[in-house]
Amino acid sequence: MAAKLKKGDKVIVLAGKDKGKEGTILSVNPKAGKAVVDGVNVAIRHTKQSQTSQGGRIPTALPIDLSNLAYLDKNGKPTRVGFKTEGDKKVRFAKTTGDVIDA
Repeated sequence: MAAKLKKGDKVIVLAGKDKGKEGTILSVNPKAGKAVVDGVNVAIRHTKQSQTSQGGRIPTALPIDLSNLAYLDKNGKPTRVGFKTEGDKKVRFAKTTGDVIDA
């Protein structure tokens, strides 16, 4: 099944310890059904010092299940995402308003 949420989408968390938090999607793994959202599901990772980073206790955003995320439409309300064809193109649309998400 096609992933209904994409990188760069603004989403809200529906369930879990970060319920109610908003953020943008940094990456999506459709095979695992998970996404990494900026500022959500953050855990401390202890890293060793290297030439590129100083190391120490670094907060890292971990993947969260796609079922616990909802797309935020332009009004700032959570909505489900559907697919429809406009002409010969397959586009995503917000189910609450019917507005096309990406043209």
